[in-house]
Amino acid sequence: MVAASLLEREPELGVLRAAVVEAAAGRGSVVLVLGEAGIGKTSLLRAFLDGVGGSAAVLSGSCDDLLTPRALGPLRDAARGRRGPLADALAGANPGAVFAAVTDELSGGANPTVLVVEDVHWADSATLDVVRYVGRRIGELPAVLLLTYRDDELGREHPLRGVLGGLTGPQVRRLVLRRLSPAAVSALAARTDVDPEALHRLTDGNPFYVTEALAAPGQAVPSTVVDAVLARLSRLSPDAQACLDQLAVVPSRVDLPMLRALCHDLAPVAEAEGLGVLEVGPDAVAFRHELARRAVFDSLPTTVRRQLNARVLRVLLDREPPDLFRVLHHAAAAGDDAVIAAFGPAAARDASFAGAHRQAVACYEQVLRGDLLSADERATLLDEYAWALYNVHELDRAVEAAAAAVRLWEQSGDVERLAQGLVTLSRQQWLVEQPAAALASAERARMLLEGQGDGAVQASVLLNSGAMLVVCDREVEAIGLLDEALAMAHRVGATAVVALAHNYRGSAALQLGDAAGEQELLHSVEIAEATGHHEYVTRGLYNLVEGLWRLGRHDDAIGYGDRAVEYARDRDFQIQMYFFAARRYRLLALRGRWDEAEAGIRALLDGQGDPGMPARETVPVLARILVRRGGEDAADVLALAAEHSNRADNLEWLIPTALGHIEHAWLTGQPELARPWAGRLLARTDRPGTERQRGELLRWLRRLGEPVVPFPGCPEPYSAALAGDWRRAADGHTDPYERALELAESGSVEPTLEALAVLEELGAEPAAAIVRRRLRGLGVVRSPRRQQTSTGTNPAGLTDRQVEILRLLGAGLTNAQIARRLLVSVRTVDHHVSAVLQKLGVRTRREAAATAMTLDMNS
Repeated sequence: MVAASLLEREPELGVLRAAVVEAAAGRGSVVLVLGEAGIGKTSLLRAFLDGVGGSAAVLSGSCDDLLTPRALGPLRDAARGRRGPLADALAGANPGAVFAAVTDELSGGANPTVLVVEDVHWADSATLDVVRYVGRRIGELPAVLLLTYRDDELGREHPLRGVLGGLTGPQVRRLVLRRLSPAAVSALAARTDVDPEALHRLTDGNPFYVTEALAAPGQAVPSTVVDAVLARLSRLSPDAQACLDQLAVVPSRVDLPMLRALCHDLAPVAEAEGLGVLEVGPDAVAFRHELARRAVFDSLPTTVRRQLNARVLRVLLDREPPDLFRVLHHAAAAGDDAVIAAFGPAAARDASFAGAHRQAVACYEQVLRGDLLSADERATLLDEYAWALYNVHELDRAVEAAAAAVRLWEQSGDVERLAQGLVTLSRQQWLVEQPAAALASAERARMLLEGQGDGAVQASVLLNSGAMLVVCDREVEAIGLLDEALAMAHRVGATAVVALAHNYRGSAALQLGDAAGEQELLHSVEIAEATGHHEYVTRGLYNLVEGLWRLGRHDDAIGYGDRAVEYARDRDFQIQMYFFAARRYRLLALRGRWDEAEAGIRALLDGQGDPGMPARETVPVLARILVRRGGEDAADVLALAAEHSNRADNLEWLIPTALGHIEHAWLTGQPELARPWAGRLLARTDRPGTERQRGELLRWLRRLGEPVVPFPGCPEPYSAALAGDWRRAADGHTDPYERALELAESGSVEPTLEALAVLEELGAEPAAAIVRRRLRGLGVVRSPRRQQTSTGTNPAGLTDRQVEILRLLGAGLTNAQIARRLLVSVRTVDHHVSAVLQKLGVRTRREAAATAMTLDMNS
């Protein structure tokens, strides 16, 4: 019989073969093979690899459906038994070396290389980071990166989605495997008595289901895949069925030594192989398909599963070194709390070390569920768990874990460990907008170790005290502590503390208006890069972005942000990517691209719940855009920003929130609403480093009728505006909205008309209404309304964003793909697509793409 999974797959095989030919010419590519379970992904892959022969080297690994996936598991599979850069990097002490090692592995050799990662929907975070890294560089490598996954298992928040969203361009091919046609099913059933139409109707053409149904005894087609599998297995002897039961609890390939340990008599294995249930290779055995394994597993009673898992666990524990992630999986399945307590912490630390933060969280949770840990062991794990939660942006849970660790250290009387726990707790408290508690925890830690001499923990405690003061806008107080921490860290060789001390010293300098802080922050980044402290690298670059932004050096700030994104996008740093994406949307808002900024910020906030301290980058910025547009939810978002600002009590929240409220007061003609915010901001900006923010504040107060004057050192263009020089003030702004407001101060018709045109184009209706009233005061009874320039530059009257959407429609992208490309929500794209169809007067996306060919969209 022809294998079902290879029928109707010649086009896909052709794409795979062509990818190897192109790789041999130096043009690498990514090939994504996707489809539902049983659709034939593995069979297609095997047929392709069997045909590669000596024309390409093959590195192959798979991801397993373990409780917690193995950190870098498929890469370890690929490197097993080989010598080379990848094997060396995996055996080394720097997990960051794996990135370069993979590309080195793919670059070497006379023939192209195919790197296969099967079932990547089960991959750990560290593996996904490597996939992301290689995928972005594959076009320059003589290689093919081949990924298989079940697309129907990717929920909205699945981590693979973010990786796939970054795999774009002509070097990426997607092979969506379809179900078999009625003709193919008929061909398969031709030598049987099964009705092919009934078979296709029941199986819907799923190749695995079709194969199992035809292999089942009897004339009736089994009604489900599970029924079909179990019907086939009923033909096996009791010994063979018992062997399959044992192997079914192992969600991966079973190597031959383990097979012999679990199934002493291999004759039943041969029987199952002969029936096509198992596949026996030179070094391992596995079910022919995961669906078959799952069918057997699901048929087992719970008590039997636990017994069978316990047998696997005993075999794993006899190995040296044990596979920690497999041990943890089978220990949990066997209910063996002692083994979980003994091996789970090491698995969690291995996952964290490799950058597989989600897997680390799962490991810690498994261990912490038990009650066999000592108080000290539990406290240590809770502290580590808090940092793992921080890395996956679970901030409230991180605080809970850190606080629980501190309570246990308090009971133990270990002062040094308690101080270290308070350092963790203070950082997490600050992130959830508990600044007073964060400062108190940091200070308590410092007092506990005061006078105890040099040490890495003492240096870390001093550093944290200084860092907390910097992020709470008390930079002058922080500098002495940071200097002391830096000196001690040098004396004891605490390189990580050295990097962070330079980081926060540089941040303090920039926040106080000292441009020399830029170089100190760059020095911090260099140290962190050299020592593999990846999170410290991105933290340093973020502090550069924030510090330079405060000084008005927006382009320089975004440049460092782009550098950070380039660095962080290959690693699973969710908080940092949130920060940098938000800052770019802030820049778009400053440039008058409000549609893009609003859509992007809403997408970042969508589904986040209470976003905590990181939302200082998004909520007040969104509030201000909505205030300027007169958005219906402007007051609600302003109130949310106010709530966070009051909790966080720092300038990063206060400045944009207060200015948003003050601007809202002016636009709505309610000056009394501005006074509380103006008073707070006047008090908090009377210090070095906030001259630009204070100048902007005074400019808004002048608009509200307050008798304010420029202060010494007041920067342009605010000093010009406060001095009454509207022209110099307007010319000093790059923000079209701010420039228009200054033009409207001219008292002359032409500049005021120009201001109105800009405001109308931006959609700044509240300010435009004020300007129209001014024009009437200047004798202009009917002010002309200009067509928005963005919709007047093409015959269809599309906005710039709609033109971009139309181009992507023409390229065949779905709404979800467009949303990922443009960093907006799918709902936003839906609205844009509807508007494009309406403006073009067409009904379908295909018609819109065809119409685009006739439009001049570059005029």
